[in-house]
Amino acid sequence: MASNRSKERSLSMVLVPTAGGSKRKKMGELTGYQLGVIGALFLSVASSVSIVICNKALMSNLGFPFATTLTSWHLMVTYCTLHVAHRLNFFDNKKIDMKTVILFGILNGVSIGFLNLSLGFNSIGFYQMTKLAIIPFTVLLETLFLKKQFSQKIKFSLFVLLVGVGIASVTDLQLNFVGTVLSLLAIATTCVGQILTNTIQKRLNVSSTQLLYQSAPFQAAILFVTGPLVDQYLTNQNVFAYKYSPIVLGFIIMSCLIAVSVNFSTFLVIGKTSPVTYQVLGHLKTCLVLGFGYTLLHDPFTERNIIGILVAIAGMGLYSYFCTLENKKKHTIDSSGSQIKDKDSNAPLLGHEEKGSFEVKKATKDSLV
Repeated sequence: MASNRSKERSLSMVLVPTAGGSKRKKMGELTGYQLGVIGALFLSVASSVSIVICNKALMSNLGFPFATTLTSWHLMVTYCTLHVAHRLNFFDNKKIDMKTVILFGILNGVSIGFLNLSLGFNSIGFYQMTKLAIIPFTVLLETLFLKKQFSQKIKFSLFVLLVGVGIASVTDLQLNFVGTVLSLLAIATTCVGQILTNTIQKRLNVSSTQLLYQSAPFQAAILFVTGPLVDQYLTNQNVFAYKYSPIVLGFIIMSCLIAVSVNFSTFLVIGKTSPVTYQVLGHLKTCLVLGFGYTLLHDPFTERNIIGILVAIAGMGLYSYFCTLENKKKHTIDSSGSQIKDKDSNAPLLGHEEKGSFEVKKATKDSLV
């Protein structure tokens, strides 16, 4: 009898710290994940706002209008940087099916081309509407094909956000058939590309760095071939006949270096969060760019811009708040399920604790198997 009680005490002493240690480990992993997400969001915002300001100075002030070709250089520099990092063992490369990588790279390259063509064939206002349409179209695609559910609160916060960005950035809406078709193609390819960015990372268990490293050459190749043609059609200038001054070269190099951070953070944010969250972040960047443009570059700024930005910030705040509530609710449900599972898995062991030590060891061995 005394022997059985001794076994009971010793067994409980073993089980309780294990459960507590598992809980602390899960909390530590959750905290680390949240810090990683915050870091990715901050890196994305900082690098994107920086590159917009740099490219605006390059294109508007220095007269270098070749946006699509510049993007191909961005991707080539990104690939070269990641290749050096891989050679220095900063990350391990994980092979992905070549067909998947090629199609994914081409799709992302084509989406960039369509976005630039949409800007060339449409007014600024209609182009901004095209970018706003990416969020609801992404929600639609994820609901239909990935069976993802969005609560009414999330949808409402996204609506407030889109209204705010629309007020702040959309001015004239001049429609034409070719521009509308290009905008629809840009929306479709961008949404599918961003959804695939998230899906490939999670289903194939690859990091954002590994996916970007393998897909960047194909994105760069498609834009390097088509970029000069697209730019010449839109600007009536040849990128290879352009006279490059030292200051223009300096800004191009700076833009390419910042682009490494932009491309990396894009894949990182989409992989850690979702395509919709990335688009919400993109509209935050739009508001910041408008603010920086007024502060640093003395762009025209009206009361409408201010009201729109404030409404957009309110929408972003609501989206973040509702997402946090839903994540906490999901985490609570997962934790409850995990505790019930642990209790069920321990029940047979506790139920047989008054038997011999051989049966306890046998039960433990069976539970591990």
